[in-house]
Amino acid sequence: MARDNRENYENNQPELEDNVVAIKRVTKVVKGGRNMRFSALVVVGDKKGRVGVGTGKAAEVPEAIRKAKQDAEKHLINIPFDENRSIPHDFTGKFGSATVLLKRAPEGTGIIAGGPARSVCELAGIQNIRTKSLGSNNKQNVVYATLEALKSLKTPEQVAALRGKAVSEL
Repeated sequence: MARDNRENYENNQPELEDNVVAIKRVTKVVKGGRNMRFSALVVVGDKKGRVGVGTGKAAEVPEAIRKAKQDAEKHLINIPFDENRSIPHDFTGKFGSATVLLKRAPEGTGIIAGGPARSVCELAGIQNIRTKSLGSNNKQNVVYATLEALKSLKTPEQVAALRGKAVSEL
């Protein structure tokens, strides 16, 4: 009986797509020589406002990707959209020395973004956005900075509720 419930739960979940942003070979020098492993950075999203990022490390590349995907699914966040599938307002996200500037864009602009930030925006379901990566170009930090910016976005309704005003007063 429990197995049937789990299958139904998994079938009701929207299908998450994943994108491998980076795979690095990392080396640890030990007494017997060098210990090689692989580190993977994966972004997952349903293109409907949920996106997550995860990292994984293992001796084999497929195992590292699988671990990173599981990590990303644990850390999914919801992001708000405006009427033309863009973000509600401009925002700057920072992580480490990487800074990512996200700017709203009108219908028909598309996703204007560099590689790491583009994969996050695409899998989140954003269709119109302009981004600029400033500071560090480390892929992992750029992805996390983009996620920090998306996490901090607020809809006009949320801002109005925080201020105790109506949306029309803002």
